[in-house]
Amino acid sequence: MTPTEETPRASLIENALRYRTQEELALELGVKSRTVRRWLVGETSPKLGYVTAVQHLLMRDERPKRPDFTFIDLFAGIGGLRRAFESRNGRCVFTSEWDSGAVRTYKANFPDSEDIAGDITKLEPSGLPAHDLLLAGFPCQPFSLAGVSKKNSLGRQHGFLDKTQGTLFFNVVKILEAKSPRAFLLENVKNLKSHDGGRTFEVIVGSLRELGYNLFVDVIDSSPWVPQRRQRVFIAGFRDEVGFDFTNLSKPAVAPTLGTILHSPDEAPESPYTERRRGRTVVSERYTLSDKLWTYLQNYALKHQAKGNGFGCSVFSAGDVSRTLSARYHKDGSEILIAQQGRNPRRLTPRECARLMGFDSHEGERIAIPVSDTQAYRQFGNSVVVPVVDAIAEKLIPCMLNPEMHPPRIDIGRVSQLELAAYA
Repeated sequence: MTPTEETPRASLIENALRYRTQEELALELGVKSRTVRRWLVGETSPKLGYVTAVQHLLMRDERPKRPDFTFIDLFAGIGGLRRAFESRNGRCVFTSEWDSGAVRTYKANFPDSEDIAGDITKLEPSGLPAHDLLLAGFPCQPFSLAGVSKKNSLGRQHGFLDKTQGTLFFNVVKILEAKSPRAFLLENVKNLKSHDGGRTFEVIVGSLRELGYNLFVDVIDSSPWVPQRRQRVFIAGFRDEVGFDFTNLSKPAVAPTLGTILHSPDEAPESPYTERRRGRTVVSERYTLSDKLWTYLQNYALKHQAKGNGFGCSVFSAGDVSRTLSARYHKDGSEILIAQQGRNPRRLTPRECARLMGFDSHEGERIAIPVSDTQAYRQFGNSVVVPVVDAIAEKLIPCMLNPEMHPPRIDIGRVSQLELAAYA
């Protein structure tokens, strides 16, 4: 590439600054920072030798970076696990998700991804591509409190006795057995530990240990990263003996509140979630509860309070931290309602749900939402909190890639026994 009238030398400098600061570019070229600034504003023009050097830098920048590791994304949902690990220079080589709405959102946000496989029970594990890491947020409903209550009321079996979803975990085990990746990370609802008197979790742990993996388990609350109290079980497994743990994860200096994810008057409007009115961006009226629904929810809450249980609606303000966003949020939004002065409270918009789950970053990155509100609420309610997974990935990847640099602190057998006993 040589500078032409269409690609002036100042433009060349602008391209180089996409990946580095003026100070960093100056250091790479062996010039002063103010020299780079003068090139950039057109006060002076870089000599041919510097132009050539910048061209080489650009070729290096634009060369596809070789991934540090490969992974597969099972029960992928809308790609929350993938988003965290791909941002740390991992490459996804296989995806499985059977919900058509989730697949639509996944493809909208990972358009260059491989074809997405559907029913995991119909896959031959040996035919999957080799990978370093297996990621799986296997289906929550058989183990969630809401799912168990619903199936009990219908007289249906649940957990590993459920004929439709309860055995899907064993498809994960078969893939681990066939492909033997270096590590895995599994995510599920907190109730997984206590389901069926702890026997379900015992089966899961026993299955993974029989494959020779060293296990680490913890329940992590998302509230240090996002303004939502959401507890989830994470299970990490490694082929090698490593000194991994879930403690001391990187967290924001200040825990966020709902004000950080709610729509603000000065942001650009986004139909159908927000609109511009009198010079301000406001939430669309469709998200404000009707008088009928608001009256019903208040009466429902009072009825359950009288019975001494905690069911009901919850109204929050900008300075609060919310309850858990669930997949049923599309029904009435009762678990997280936002107070409005002089008006009925409102639901979160799907965009606010994306922020609440950490899919939208403060740097401006936004997840595409190509589906209806109902589907979006269900998808975000079923997903992982991305910054939590990113904090785990920051610690997991070095242990996976360089186990010799991260030896176990004490006997690995004792680590596993102690940690797993606490959650059995």
